[in-house]
Amino acid sequence: MKKFYCYSKCSTCKKAQKWLDQNNVQYEMQDLVDDPPKVEELEKWISSSDKKLRYFFNTSGQHYRQLGLKDKVDSMSVSEAAKLLSSDGKLIKRPLMVENKVITCGFKEDIYEQVWTTR
Repeated sequence: MKKFYCYSKCSTCKKAQKWLDQNNVQYEMQDLVDDPPKVEELEKWISSSDKKLRYFFNTSGQHYRQLGLKDKVDSMSVSEAAKLLSSDGKLIKRPLMVENKVITCGFKEDIYEQVWTTR
């Protein structure tokens, strides 16, 4: 089952959820802030992805800027990044959609069309 991690106050998450519903994509929803993914899950997803660590971070978020992560992310290990992301769901680029080894961060309609309607 596809897992949709979102933040209820995020307009991008709302757009993605609306798109999923309109396209009859079945998913299980989890609040990214109240119940962020576990370290082990994040490590697995990051390690199996061909994306750089920065892809998983909400680089435009306040917490990201407050922690000065711009200059730190590229030198982090997968384990360090996973621990940090799991400790603060607002650091994760949202929405996060996962099914097995398929992962997307953020919402772009063409990417969702390509990835999530064919699964």
